[in-house]
Amino acid sequence: MSVKIFIKRKVSDNNVIELTILLKKLRSLTISRPGYISGETLKRIDKQGECMVISTWRSVDDWYDWVKNEQRVAIQQEIDNLLGQETEYAIYES
Repeated sequence: MSVKIFIKRKVSDNNVIELTILLKKLRSLTISRPGYISGETLKRIDKQGECMVISTWRSVDDWYDWVKNEQRVAIQQEIDNLLGQETEYAIYES
């Protein structure tokens, strides 16, 4: 059964370009991961500065393997440092 991962981040206007670069790095690494199906990034209309990434994986185990990946961890730390807060994750079955 596939899973969808909802990844919520809050970003100030000053950090949008840097965040976009880091998200593109993550996406380029994610595409080659076993179990990765698709992903999209959404910008919230009614709350400025909030974005949501929806990532679809074949299984929760595939997602957890990706979460532990050293390259992903390093980029995610850069993102959290840039934004000054931890990224929020929610996992749903489809």
